[in-house]
This record gives sequence, structure tokens and C-alpha cells, in this order.
Amino acid sequence: MTIPPSPTLSSHSVHFQTSLALRDNKPDEKSGMTSLGLLAPGNASTTGGSSSRRPSIASVTETGSDDGRSDLRHVRSAATSVTHVDDVSTTSRKGAKSPDSEASGKKSKSKKKKKGEAGEDDGKTTHQLELDQDAAIDPTPFAFKPYELAHMLDPKNLDTLASFGGVQGLLRGLGANAERGLSSSGVGNEDSHDTEPTEKEKAGQSDSHTSNSNTQYAEKDAPPEIMLTAPSGDTTAATPPEDPKAANATIADRKRVYGENILPTRRSKSLLQLMWMALKDKVLVLLCIAAVISLALGLFQDFGTPRRGDEPPVDWVEGVAIMIAVTIVVVVGSVNDWQKERQFKVLNEKKEERGVKVIRDGVEKVVDIKEVVVGDIALVEPGEILPCDGVFLSGHNVKCDESGATGESDAIKKATFEEVVELYRKAEEQGKDPHTLHVDCFMVSGSKVLEGVGKYVIVAVGTKSFNGRIMMALRGDTENTPLQLKLNALAELIAKIGSVAGLLLFTALMIRFFVQLGTGEPVRTASEKGMAFVNILIISVTLVVVAVPEGLPLAVTLALAFATKRMTQENLLVRVLGSCETMANASVICTDKTGTLTQNEMSVVAGSVGVNCKFVRLLHENAARTNAEETEQSSSTGQTVRKHHSDFSVDQSELNDSIPPAVRQLFNEAIAVNSTAFQDTNAETGEVTFVGSKTETALLKFAQDLGWADFEATRKAAQVVQMIPFSSERKAMGVVVKLADNRYRFYAKGASEILSKRCTNHIAVRQKGGSGSDEVEVTDIDDLARDNISRTIIFYANQTLRTIALCYRDFSSWPPADLKPNEENEIPYEALSQDMTLIAITGIEDPLRPGVTDAVAKCHRAGVTVKMCTGDNVLTARSIALQCGIFTPGGIIMEGPVFRKLSNQDRLEIVPRLQVLARSSPEDKKVLVETLKSIGEIVGVTGDGTNDGPALKTANVGFSMGIAGTEVAKEASDIILMDDNFASIVKAIMWGRCVNDAVRKFLQFQISTNVTAVVITFVTAVASIHEESVLSAVQLLWINIIMDTFAALALATDPATESLLNRKPDRKTAPLFSVDMYKMILMQSIYQIIIILVFHFRGLQFLNLPHTAVGERTLKTLVFNAFVFAQIFNSVNCRRLDNKLNIFEGITKNRYFIGITLIEVGIQVLIVFVGNAAFTVRRIGGREWGISLALGFVSIPWGAVIRCMPNGPFYKLFDMLGLFGKPEAVLPTESPAREGWGGAIALVQDNLSTFANIRGARMRSSSFVNKSRNARLNATEQPIASIMTMAPTMIMAAAAAGSTYRQPSGSLSDPAHADPSKSSYALWEGKLQIHPETPHDDPVYQKFAGKQNIV
Repeated sequence: MTIPPSPTLSSHSVHFQTSLALRDNKPDEKSGMTSLGLLAPGNASTTGGSSSRRPSIASVTETGSDDGRSDLRHVRSAATSVTHVDDVSTTSRKGAKSPDSEASGKKSKSKKKKKGEAGEDDGKTTHQLELDQDAAIDPTPFAFKPYELAHMLDPKNLDTLASFGGVQGLLRGLGANAERGLSSSGVGNEDSHDTEPTEKEKAGQSDSHTSNSNTQYAEKDAPPEIMLTAPSGDTTAATPPEDPKAANATIADRKRVYGENILPTRRSKSLLQLMWMALKDKVLVLLCIAAVISLALGLFQDFGTPRRGDEPPVDWVEGVAIMIAVTIVVVVGSVNDWQKERQFKVLNEKKEERGVKVIRDGVEKVVDIKEVVVGDIALVEPGEILPCDGVFLSGHNVKCDESGATGESDAIKKATFEEVVELYRKAEEQGKDPHTLHVDCFMVSGSKVLEGVGKYVIVAVGTKSFNGRIMMALRGDTENTPLQLKLNALAELIAKIGSVAGLLLFTALMIRFFVQLGTGEPVRTASEKGMAFVNILIISVTLVVVAVPEGLPLAVTLALAFATKRMTQENLLVRVLGSCETMANASVICTDKTGTLTQNEMSVVAGSVGVNCKFVRLLHENAARTNAEETEQSSSTGQTVRKHHSDFSVDQSELNDSIPPAVRQLFNEAIAVNSTAFQDTNAETGEVTFVGSKTETALLKFAQDLGWADFEATRKAAQVVQMIPFSSERKAMGVVVKLADNRYRFYAKGASEILSKRCTNHIAVRQKGGSGSDEVEVTDIDDLARDNISRTIIFYANQTLRTIALCYRDFSSWPPADLKPNEENEIPYEALSQDMTLIAITGIEDPLRPGVTDAVAKCHRAGVTVKMCTGDNVLTARSIALQCGIFTPGGIIMEGPVFRKLSNQDRLEIVPRLQVLARSSPEDKKVLVETLKSIGEIVGVTGDGTNDGPALKTANVGFSMGIAGTEVAKEASDIILMDDNFASIVKAIMWGRCVNDAVRKFLQFQISTNVTAVVITFVTAVASIHEESVLSAVQLLWINIIMDTFAALALATDPATESLLNRKPDRKTAPLFSVDMYKMILMQSIYQIIIILVFHFRGLQFLNLPHTAVGERTLKTLVFNAFVFAQIFNSVNCRRLDNKLNIFEGITKNRYFIGITLIEVGIQVLIVFVGNAAFTVRRIGGREWGISLALGFVSIPWGAVIRCMPNGPFYKLFDMLGLFGKPEAVLPTESPAREGWGGAIALVQDNLSTFANIRGARMRSSSFVNKSRNARLNATEQPIASIMTMAPTMIMAAAAAGSTYRQPSGSLSDPAHADPSKSSYALWEGKLQIHPETPHDDPVYQKFAGKQNIV
């Protein structure tokens, strides 16, 4: 018998030995796992005896101890009839299996090593690394190693549990007792004597110094027959425990081997550490060096050299100003990070210390969560969040919501291991998929108990539990964002260019200085010569300082701070500042389904009242969900006609307009009275929510949304006569109530395909019949109506809706005269559920969040691919993906068990087109994200559950849900969506692009300013006899610091608009500057350099100014003024990065920009009027003001001219200069033409390579095959002699067949046909699904063509 994968659709599946066993998730292929034969009922005893299968009532009969309570959680679930008791004691797993398993483990390890050497495995998976850790652990006195147990739940694996000898083998290996739990003292004597138990032992206490410790366990573990017939306590014939060492292990031993149930706390960084980390930024390091040099030389100039009377000592200001800029950036960034760190620390410390109910010494105890150990028997109650991983032992109707842990939206019923095996076997016999049962025996930490009571044995705690391993995986250092990496590269480039320019200037001036020394002109004293040299050094360093963009880190910080503040208003809480600029170029978003795209709340989304009234939630968006307009071809006329003329569609919110009050009341009573769900207040949020089965809460919410009578009042008013609880056999539940007119009514609710067949009538509803009579109109179900009902159920089922029928039947008296009560004086359900009247059929699903479809469409428009990763089954995932537009032509759906078995090469090939990954485990999601990152994608991941943690942390940007998100998800994420809406991600993309654009706008402005300043400083300093620049040090300070800071603030505050979504994201490797930006920088710099140099050298002649100190000061002022206004007008010009001409678009929405520009103009006017000596300026007249303003304003029309210039020539120029970096390597899609004999040789080679690729260990390990496989025929190396022996055959073949030896693309012998984009992946047929509208010429269609692959 083959054990199929666990029904928890989110986890890894069982590891089948053949990939075929995974096809369509129907593992009907035999996997050859002989150990599973142990699970047949006939062999039950060989799995370790059945001592704990007896009802706990037996222990009452026997000892009367405390643990012998009749609490339901100690009662075995239903299927105890298959229990077989055998006296033959089985060998303990530790004793018999360990040597073999260790040997096989060594073998497998050596095999792995060989594979690795052959280049098969590039790296070990997390699971393999954990198992490597296990190798170093000595589990004595226990039979199992820590990760061996942990991996049983992640992935959920029945095979592993079977190999342990089932639950009995597990308990024996852990030294645990299902009834008594662990012993607090945990010390025992290994000698076994057949003696009478003491009174102490009967009371359920362990005596650590008596020789009876084994006897008491034997007493508990004896076969049921003995237990029931010997209540006196005579246990001489009982089977003793086979591993007394494990049974007597101390709590300390358990903690030593399996660890404690705590996670190591992570030390948070101090403010100084955060500041130091911020200072390591390359741009800031560069600025610090420039500041120190500038300050040192400035102080020397101001106080170490004689100055003219009218010159103020202000050269030191430049260095100080740079230091202030650096300090602002460091303090703002680090304080922000420190505050967030503290907030999250406080948040984590607030997590309440909670107790866990366990059985120890046969008594129920509440122990601190940190004291729970592996082997403890823990008890579960409704509402509890499971603290550890475990295996279910016994209980009553336990159901867990694992959506937070695994993404599975359906509740998972917990049953014993034996029951699960039996259920799976029956399902397989009936040809059903066992996954649809939603039953297993594994308790996953982090999941919530919905209903029922029971107990389970703990197998993993702390860092080894499902929850703990995910929490530990989240801890890691953040990576640099793409923008940071590019800015660091830019800073290095600027430093190099600045240094080269400074060195050139220094060299030029030094050459002139030596010439002057040689000629003796001008005449200088020794001290003057020294000062001349220092001045040369100062002007050279000033040039380097001018080249460094001080405002750059400030612009980035301001843009991010502004964006994060605005994003908070848009319900986006940014935890990591850099994440919002990373989102700008996100190219893929991997989203969870449950709770992210959907509401994680089952709701009625479609249905049919009676037979004809079809209602749909949001009908205008989901018109395809109604079959009212269904047509068929007329047999008589051959025309297409409507099948059911009376059918009509209504929006669910307008249903009251179509059904009369009497029907509304009947419908409401059928929902409210026949239900066990209730309302409760959520302790955390304070919201009133429905609690109970997801189907019942969906129906109650449906009635509440339509404004029908309150369910509690309706339920209280009903006189219940008989209740029929839900049973999975009948797939229905019912209730009989007494009506006001002394009649009786039976309400039934359940699976529509079953109940609808038990109905003979249906209620009649007509269009716009909302104000109908007070009587419920009933009509017989004829053949047409029966066909309508059947088609409707199938129609809903095809959309993966869960269909529930509501029916009723009236009786004049109770009990009805024609029906006989059973022994309990109740009428059997089978008798009641006949001749019923159908009220409605409802379709229930977890609906999409509002706005999700629109958000996905916007993502596609912005060039962002959306991929869905869910733990849910493939049908539900596909349905949701189709609804929200994720599954599109050319897309692929795959399942986790198949995905995780792909080789690296296959994975790289399939991932770009993968749109839905169903039944995926946390590790699958993480692997998907890592694969996407490895091919250069920038990945955003959304998730709300614990299972999303590793993927959130691995991604470039992680989004978690603020309301529904678990603590793990929030801890792992960079941005928290406060409204839990996927649509908010679109806003994050918009704001990310806004930040990126702000930085690039600033760079476009800053670099043109710096290029101009460097060139004019260089040229004028070389031309000047006194080594003086056209702009004084203080003027450069105003331009370089204040203008940069103001520009950073002005250009960093443009708000985000939807127009930002109209372009594709840049690749991670894309250059920081586009052709348009380089073109603007170059042409604006040329214009500014020309006007400054022309006016500097020829201004006196142009303006007829006298060659006096006043005239020269006037000219200097005009040049300075023109330069400043050129920057101010250019900042307006730089608001656009593309070639569009409207530079004023959205300027009115940015008040900062308008305000800052006016401030800059105001300060410049003030400087000219009152700056005088400090700025080396004087007041100028109207003519000079007009010229300088006009020269500045020309920047705007000149910008329009630049935008109209073609990009082609500029691209060639910049590419030749290497400004775009090295081009990315593109795979060839064609091979050089093979002509003549080469073609025939190629065919032989391809055929041989097919055999070389056969996946067989012997073939692969053959050195001959490896050599032939890797060999490539080269024209220059063809062995002439051997080819000549083949010549006659080949010449004849070539002559006779022409080019027929060329195989069509995609054949088995040559699947790729020299095109790497068309690989041999077709061999994976049957493992994925392709969208039905995929064009036939699409490579995906050609590669995976096959009916089984088309949805």
C-alpha cells in the first residue's frame, strides 16, 4: 500500500521514489515503500503493540487514579474496531533499526557526495543541512534525533511516522506514556520485578527509588483484555516497556537532546552602532575625507596666511558645512532605525507568557510554555494556538485552522495515525484523492484549534518546531538596495573623476609654478613662493570638493523620509526605509492567496433561490458566475436558444427586491436555527465576529449582510424538538422546530448534490417579486427543474465553490403518524429527509478582496508579474488566479511536490512563466524567491501567515498584513499593509518609483551643476596668473551646499501619480542614468560652461565695462548671478526625466518645490544687494540683472531643444565612453549553420546525446558517456581519418535525402534544436498546467503540448 501525501495541502508532500507517482496528485503508482506494509490492519501489532488504544475508562476500573477521567480528549476516535492486539513484543526501533539506518545514512551521504562531485547538486537544502546537524547529536537514551522528528511535520510525512513504528513506536522511542505523560522526577530503575504496585503508584505518582517503575508502565501499557479483566492490579503477564532508559529519562535529558522551547533572543543594535553602520556608506566616507581636507586647508587659509582687509575669514565654512550635511544624514537615518528597533522590541516583550496544559505523573498540569519538552503529552482546547509540533493521540472532533501556519484555508480534522491510514486506503480504493479528506494526525505549531478536545505527543520544540524554524530563518542581515549599490558605484566614479581633475589641475599649475621659478617672474620672496605652492594645493583640493555631490545622500534620505510619511497615510507602514525605493523596480510579486488576495473568511458568493433566481456577489464584476443565460441548440430548428426561460440573475445585495418577505423569513430561519455557530468578541481587535464552522459562519454573515432578522433572536424564538448534528457520512445536519400554528418543520442543510435529490418541490421566485404575498409559493420539481438544479450544482462546482443546499419539510403533528421513532425516541434522519422542499443552493468560497482584480491589472500595466504561492489545493488556487487575472495565456500552474523535485536547470527554465504554485510549503516559496533573484528579478513577497516568513525575509521587499498577519510575518517583513489589501502594493510600487525618480531628478540636476563648476574652476584657475577661480570659495559654498540641499528638498518631494505605472521596471543591472539624463546633463553643462567662460574672459568688452576693480567686480557679480539663475531654472527643467516637453506637470501639487524656488531667488537677490565683501559681489544695475536672468532662463527653452534631439547618436557616444557598463550576455538562439557532412555528424551527435541524457545512475557514472556528452565537434579538430571511413555513407545520405536529416524543432533526439530557450523540459509532461488560451506558437505551448497539460 502507498501512503499518499498529507492532506494538509500546504506542506511538502511525501517524497515519492518516482516522479510519476506525483502525476495529477493521484499517487496510484507504487513507490515500493515496503515499510508501509506495516500499516495494514492485520499487522497492527507490529507497529508497536496497541496498548494505548484502550478507552481510558479501563484505567478507572484498574487503579482509580486521577488520569482515569472520562474526559472526551482521552477517548479514542471512532475507528477502534480495526485494533488487533498481539502479545508478541516488537524489537525497539533503537535496538534493531539504528545500525542499519545509520549505515544506510552513511551510504546515502557518500552517494550525495559523489553526486556533488559530479556537479549534480549545487548546494544542500535546508533539510539536508539540518540532518547534517543531527549526525553530530547523540540522542541516547532516546530512539530519535531532533530533526528526524521535526522533518516528520515539515513536510507532513506519514511514511516517516510509519517507519518509527507508528504512534506506539514513537511513544516508546521517546519514553512517553499516552495516559500518564512524563514523570516529573524522571529517574527510574531499569530492573524489572513482577511485584504488586504500591498505593503511591496507584494514586498516579512515580516513586523513583522503587523497583516498581516498570511495573506501573506495564500496568498502563498492557493489552485491553488484561486491563479489563484484572481491575485488582495483578499485572504479572503484562508486557514491560522495551526501552526503560527512555522512559526514565529526566527533563534535563530531554532538553539536552531536543532543546528547550525558547528562541534565542537577538541583541538589538545601540544608537552608536547604528550611527557607525550609517557612516560606513561610501558616499559619506568620501564626504568625510573631503570635509577634513577642506577644513584643514580653510583654517590654514583663514588664519595661517595674511589676508586683504576686506576679505572675511570664511574658507573654513565649506568643510564645516559638509560635516553638518554628513551629521544630518547619519543622525536622521540612525535615529529612525533605532526608534523602529525599540518599538519592535517592546512589541515582542509584550507577548504574554502563557501556560500549556500537559499530563505529568498522570495528572493534568499547567506548565510554563518554556518548560514544555519533547515527549510531553499536551492537551488541546478550542481557541488554543498550538505551542509545539506533535502527533495526535486521541480526542473528539478536533479541527485545526492551519491557514496561519501553512496557508490551507480549509479546517483540518485531526485523527489518530491508524484512522488516517485507513481513511486514505479507503479513499484510494474508491479512486478519490486523499487530499480532499482534509484529515491528518500532525499538530503544527502556530495553528489554531477551532473545535474539539484531545491530546497529542510533542515531537519538536523551540528552534526545531515548525514555528521556531521559521522564526530563526527570518534572522539575517539586510542587503543593500539596488539604488544604494548604484549610488555607491557612482560615488566611487565621481571620486575618481574628481581626483583625476584635481591631479590634472595640480600638475598644470605646478608646471607653471616651476616655469615661474625658472624665469624668476613674477619676483617672489621665499615665503611668497611657499604660499603660492599652498594656494595651488588649495585650488586643487577645492576642485575635488566641488566634484563631490554632498546633497546626494541628503536627497535620498529626504525622498525616503517624505515617501514613508506619505505611505503611512496610504496604510503602508514602512519598517525598512530602503524597501520603498527597492519596490520601484520590483519586477515580480509573489503573493499568498489566503488572507492576501482573498479575505480568509468563507462567504456566500453565488447561489440560486428556488430554481430560477440566480444571485451573484458583485454581479457586474462576476457575470460569468451565473448560468441564467445558459443556451443550447434546439433539436427541431437547430438554432441556439435559452435552456431555462424563467431563469434570471440578480446582484446579491439586491436579493431582497426579488424574494417575498415570507421566503426571506423561511430562508433566514433555515440558516439561523439549523446552525451551531455563534457571535463572539475578538479579544485583540474588539470586533464582533462569528465563531464556528466556516460554512455556517458564511451563511450567517450572508443573512446579516442582507439585513434579515437577527440570528440570535430567531434561534431563541424557535422551539427545537429534535436536533440532528452534522455527520460526514450523511453530509448534512438538521433540526425540527415547532411552528406558531402547532405544525412542525424540519430544516435540513448540507451537500447540495445529496439533498437536492431528496427534494420533490422547490419554492417559486419571480423577477422583482420582493413585495409578494405572505405565503411561500411551492412548485413541483419536474424534469426541466431537476436538470436546472443539476446543471447549477455542476456549474458552481466547476468554479470550485462549495455548494450547500437548504431545504425544509412540514409535518402536521409530532412525531409524524407515518414515521416510527427509534430507541432514543427520535425520528431517524433518513425518514425525515424525504419529499423535502428546496429553499436555495448557495455557493461558498473565500472571496477576493475588493480591488484585487484592478490591482493585479495595474501591476501588469506597470510591467510587474504577479505569481500566486499558496498552500491550498490546485483547483481553488486556479479558480482564484483566474478571477483576479493572475493566470494568463502562456502561464503555468504547478504544485509544490513537483516544483521542489526540479533540478536547478529545469527550475530556472520554468520559473519565469510560473504563475501559480499550489500546495507549496514555506521552503518552496523560499526556493521560488531565491530562483527569481538569481535570474536578476527584484522580488516583492506578500504574506500573512507564519508559513510566509522565510520567503518574506528572502525577498528584496516583504509585505505582511497588519490585521490578519501573524507575529512571524510582521517580524519578517519590510512593509506592513495596515489595511491587509493587496491593492496597497500598487501604491508601494508608485511611491517606490517616485523615490527613485526623485533621486534621479536630483542627480540630473546635481551632476550638471558639478560638471559645470569643475570645468569652469579648472579652466579659470589655469588661466589666472594668481591661480584664482571665477567663483570665489564662498560663492561655491552657496552653489555647492545650499543649492544642493534646497534642490534635494525641492526635487525629492514630488508626489506619486498613477502615470508612474505606465512604464516597465528597470532591471537590477540597469544603469542609474538613462540616455535622456546623460543627454540633458551634457548639453546643459555645455551651455552653462560656454556662457560663464565667454562672459568671464570677454565680458568687459561685451558690456563696455572699465578695466578697473569696480568693473571687474561688476562682471564677477553678473557671472555669479547668471550661474545661480541657470541652476534655478535648470531645477525646473529637471522635473522630467523623459523626452516629454511639459516640465510643469503636477508642479502645483508640490508646494515644497514652489516655496524653495522662491526662497532661492530671494536669497540670491539678497546676496547681490548686501553680500559685498563676503561674497565678492557688488550691487548691479537693471541691465546686468536682465542679462543674468535671461542667460539663466534660456536653460528652459534649451532643455526643450535637448529633448527634441534624437537619442541614437548620443547613445552611441555614451556607450563608446562606457557609461552604460557592460551589456548583459544574451543566450544564442541559433547555432552556426551546419552544412554538408557537418549536418549528418550533428544528427548522430544529437542522437548520442539523447542516450547520454538518460537518467540512469550507471549510464551517468560512465566516464565514456560523460566524455561523449561534454564533447563538442570543432571544425578544426575533426578526426579526418575516422570521418573518411564514413564518407561514402554520408555522401549518399546527403545526396539522397537533401536536408531531411534536419529534425523538426522539439523532437526527442533534439528537443532544443540549437535554441536554449526551447529545452528538453517536455519530458516533464503531466506535471503542470498551461492556460487554455496560450497561442500555439508560444514556446511554452510547444514545449509542454499535451492534453493533460492544458487546463
